Amino acid sequence: MVGLMGRVTGAVGPGLVGEVIVRVRGGAEHFLAYPADGKTSMERGTVVMVVEHLPPRTVYVEAAYGS
Repeated sequence: MVGLMGRVTGAVGPGLVGEVIVRVRGGAEHFLAYPADGKTSMERGTVVMVVEHLPPRTVYVEAAYGS
């Protein structure tokens, strides 16, 4: 999971439980998402990279292309 790219489908930010979709195992799966640094906000549509995975369905992400 770590290092995979995804897209925000529900706003990610401090105090929010966001959602991202990540392509894994030949399909796409949704995960609960939090900002890796605990401070950054990411709007719907932002391309992100998974930096930590907490099974079964939680990831910490950062914006893939800086913003």
